[in-house]
Amino acid sequence: MNEKLMEIRNLEVVYETDFETVHAVNTINLDIYKGETLGIVGEAGAGKTTTALAILRILPRVGKVLNGQIKFDGKDLLKISKNEIQHIRGKQISMIFQDPMTSLNPLEKVGDQIAEALILHSKFGIEGQLNKSFLGKLLRKRRMEHEFVEKRVDEVLSLVGIPPSRKSEYPHQFSGGMMQRVVIAIALACEPGLLIADEPTTALDVTIQAQVLAMITELRDKLSTSMIMITHDLGVVAKTCDQVAVMYAGEIIEYGTVEDIFNSIKKHPYTEGLFGSIPDLEQDKNRLSPIDGMMPDPTNLPKGCSFYPRCPFRMDKCCETPPEEFYEGSHMIKCFRFS
Repeated sequence: MNEKLMEIRNLEVVYETDFETVHAVNTINLDIYKGETLGIVGEAGAGKTTTALAILRILPRVGKVLNGQIKFDGKDLLKISKNEIQHIRGKQISMIFQDPMTSLNPLEKVGDQIAEALILHSKFGIEGQLNKSFLGKLLRKRRMEHEFVEKRVDEVLSLVGIPPSRKSEYPHQFSGGMMQRVVIAIALACEPGLLIADEPTTALDVTIQAQVLAMITELRDKLSTSMIMITHDLGVVAKTCDQVAVMYAGEIIEYGTVEDIFNSIKKHPYTEGLFGSIPDLEQDKNRLSPIDGMMPDPTNLPKGCSFYPRCPFRMDKCCETPPEEFYEGSHMIKCFRFS
């Protein structure tokens, strides 16, 4: 296994208002390794996006990290200054959001939006180039910066399959799939060590989804970038991920390699439910088998196992006592069935 790039330990996040407290992420632990992809899978409201926002420290105003550590390259991102996190955000850790329509500024040309990230972090990349050549030292830094940014904008647009000649166009002149390619270009402009993809194909049609996922995977391998893939689709996990964390009601209830999750006979009842919601072309079924019920109210979580109200295998103790973690090699399941 590769070297660890990020460690998340005992992370707990809430959203507090004058009327209630939403327990969004409840003491989770995750590891992201260099050159690998971690898939975080679960239903809407499981806490997947909140985890990503906490990593980048861009939680909404009502969001609050109550406890935990997020160590990236040896630094705790929750303890460093605002100035330090601004230099990491976009430069070393980037994020692709769900909807490209809301991720892009409709009033700015796409080339300018890619350039914005480069200009923000330019002093870290440009100074190195100025020191490498005698000619560079004689050029004014501003001119050098402009040339570097223009060249890099062209490079990243080409990287995501968009002709550089379109950099002077506005977002409304692109299709949904092409807009998402622009968003990916922005995220990759500074060649981050970690890319967070938050359901990057949700707003796209099925045909374009496959193209964008294939492109993200190809770019990850080409740039040796680590990735967190947030999704509710186990099919996406199978195609793109090395490690998998199954999230439910703010908890990691199952964790392991892709082989552990897909091939092991032992699965958390919730994970079994997710697999039951996937169409199987080899079986003749009229209907899928979705999980009964709804995710619990995050302002009033169950006392014991959070999945207890929906679990077909529930026992009496499940409603009173949180289940322990069962380990079998690299595979972890949080369920009394295996303890």
